Amino acid sequence: MKKLWAGRTDGVTNPAADAFNSSIGFDSRMFRQDIAGSMAHAAMLAATGIIGKDEAKTLSDGLAAILADMESGKLLPDPAAEDIHMFIEAELTKRVGQVGKKLHTARSRNDQVALDLRLYLRDETAKIQAATTALIEALLTKAEAHADTILPGYTHLQRAQPVTFGHHLMAYVMMLLRDKGRLDDAAKRMNVAPIGSCALAGTTYKTDRQAEAAALGFDGACENSMDGVSDRDFALELLSALSIAMMHLSRLAEELLLFSSWEYGFIELSDAYTTGSSIMPQKKNADMAELIRGKTGRVYGDLLGLLTTMKGLPLAYNKDMQEDKEAVFDAVDTVSACLPVMTGMIDTMTVKKDAMRAAAGKGFINATDLADYLVGKGLPFRDAYRAAGQAVALAAEKGATLETLTLDDYKTVCDKIGQDVYAAVDLDACVSRRQSFGGTSPASVRAQIAAVRQKLS
Repeated sequence: MKKLWAGRTDGVTNPAADAFNSSIGFDSRMFRQDIAGSMAHAAMLAATGIIGKDEAKTLSDGLAAILADMESGKLLPDPAAEDIHMFIEAELTKRVGQVGKKLHTARSRNDQVALDLRLYLRDETAKIQAATTALIEALLTKAEAHADTILPGYTHLQRAQPVTFGHHLMAYVMMLLRDKGRLDDAAKRMNVAPIGSCALAGTTYKTDRQAEAAALGFDGACENSMDGVSDRDFALELLSALSIAMMHLSRLAEELLLFSSWEYGFIELSDAYTTGSSIMPQKKNADMAELIRGKTGRVYGDLLGLLTTMKGLPLAYNKDMQEDKEAVFDAVDTVSACLPVMTGMIDTMTVKKDAMRAAAGKGFINATDLADYLVGKGLPFRDAYRAAGQAVALAAEKGATLETLTLDDYKTVCDKIGQDVYAAVDLDACVSRRQSFGGTSPASVRAQIAAVRQKLS
C-alpha cells in the first residue's frame, strides 16, 4: 500500500518494516479523539478562511459518518494502515473526494498524535477519577459501619495500640483522596492543546490555535511549537499518579489478604471475589487481591519504560515517542480494571468484629495507656514507661492481661496505682480517649467521614 507521505520516496516499504513501524494495532482506540480533533481543525480552517465553509461542512459530515460507522462496528480499522490518523484521513478522502486532502492543512501528524493522546488520556483520567470516588464511597460506608469496632493497630507487624476498624479504613480513604488530587493536577497540565504546532516550527498559515483549543475543551494552546510536539510530560505525570494509586491499592490488597487468612481471621471476602484450589477442597484463595498486588509492578514498569524512552531524545519529535502509547494505555487499562474489583471486595466483605476484639485483648496494646495513667499520677513519662513495661512483664509471667492483673500485683510495680487503673486500661476507654484531630476515637472517625463526604460533594 502506497503511503500518504509518498513523495520524497516512493512510499513503498518492506513488509517487515511496515509491521514494525505500524501503530494501528494499539492507537486505533483513539479514533473518537482523532475524529473530534479533525472536526475542530476543519472548523478552524474555515473560520480563518484557509478553506471554504462548504468544504469544512463536507469534511465534518464525512468525519461524522466515519465516526458513526466505527462506533457501530460497520467500519473497522484497516490493519494495513500505518496508524489511526492515516486510516481516517484515507477513508475520508475515499468518501468525500479531493476535499478530504485539505484536512491536513496547517497540521502535522506530530501535533495530531500529541493532540489525540491528550484528548484520550483526559477522557480516561475522568473515568479513573470516578472509579476512585466509587472506591472511596465504599470505604466510607464500611468505615462508618465500624467506627467503633476495635482491633489491634500494628507497627512492624506487631500489635501496637488499639484502633477502630473504621479508623484503619479511613487511612486508605486519605491515600485515595491524594490520588484524586494527583490525577486532578495531571489533568490540568494535560489540558493544553498542541494542535497547530505542526511538525515542530508552527505554520505559515494564519491559524487560530486558541479557538481550536477552546473548541476541544482545552484551557489553552502550547506556547512553544517544538515543546508542543515533543512533550510527553503529561503522560509521564499520569503514569506517576497511576503508579502511586496502584501502590495504595496494593497495600490495601495485602491487608485484605492478611486479614482474611486463618492466622488473622478479621474479615472474610465474598465468594464472588475468591477462587478455589484445584487440589485442596478447603481453600478459598483471594486471587483478585493478589492480582491487584501483582499488577502494581506492571504499572511501575510502564512508568519506568516511558521515562527511559524519553530520557535521551533530542528535540523535537522522534519515532521513539510512538512507544508512549502502549505503556500509558496499559497503565490506564490496568488501573481501570483494578479499581472496580477492589470496590466490590470492600462492598461485599464480612467483618468479624468478635475476632478483631479478641485479638485486641492480647498483646498488651493498652500499655501506652497505662504509662499515660501513671503520668497522670505524677510520674515523669520515662519512669511511667518503665513501670508500664514492668507491669507487662509481670502480666505475661502470670498469664494475665493488663485488665486482669490484680491490684496487689500492680502495687508491686508502682504504689501510685489505684483501682482506677482498670478504667484507664479498658480497651473501649483507650480508644474513646483518643479524640485528638485525626485520632482513632469513634467520634474522630465519624468527623473524618463527614469531612471527606463534604469534600466529595
